Amino acid sequence: MAFDVLPGDAVSPVILHVPHSSRRLVESGLFPERIAEELDHLTDAHTDLIAGIAAGLARRRPWTLVNRLSRLVVDPERFAEDEMLSAGMGPVYTHGHAGRRLRADDPARDAVLMESIFQPYAAAMTTLVEERLAATGQAVVLDVHSYPTVALPYELHGDGPRPPVCLGTDPYHTPEPLIAAARSVFGETALNTPFAGCYVPLRHYHRDPAVRALMIEVRRDQYMIEPGGPPTGGLDCIARALAALVDAVPRTG
Repeated sequence: MAFDVLPGDAVSPVILHVPHSSRRLVESGLFPERIAEELDHLTDAHTDLIAGIAAGLARRRPWTLVNRLSRLVVDPERFAEDEMLSAGMGPVYTHGHAGRRLRADDPARDAVLMESIFQPYAAAMTTLVEERLAATGQAVVLDVHSYPTVALPYELHGDGPRPPVCLGTDPYHTPEPLIAAARSVFGETALNTPFAGCYVPLRHYHRDPAVRALMIEVRRDQYMIEPGGPPTGGLDCIARALAALVDAVPRTG
């Protein structure tokens, strides 16, 4: 299966979204000699573990959607008009973290990947959001990511501050109380640097204010050995902070 939807409490509006934690690959035209280095640098390693621990600690277990395929196969958070197309890193990457070729151009292959992987993933996320809306009157997507301590060449905005936790926001979908709650539990944070924005299904994007969203980008030196190494003791601290945010979400508006 390309993804898992892990059930939460029936009255929880929170969805933990973990799109980039996997190193699992399927045949998709990637050049074999590039794979190991790209996985180390582009995988948000152990973010599935962070989300899982946080879900278990929260008073009301959030719902979780975890991508079980590497973003090198298809990146479910990139869209047809994404600015990362300029770096060769749209939904199907043609280039990697340092600008080197990852696969040959093949529109027919890409169309199959989009139909068989990207679209079902997007549909599952849309359904999950709509189920939370129906059950609770709101859906709150917390996008769980990590980012490297030193900027990688592919980053379009890598020259800005790199705080321990970057909070990615959207002016329509991220209310101030949600930002305040995140700042209170994570400590030192900054908004939209070095990465900006947050994930909302296109059906609801800038259409439904009851869908709220916040991207949480943890700088990797806070919880793991870079690049691609094991977690450190900081992982538990990050997971506990995320659980505290999950518990605070129902009180935000």
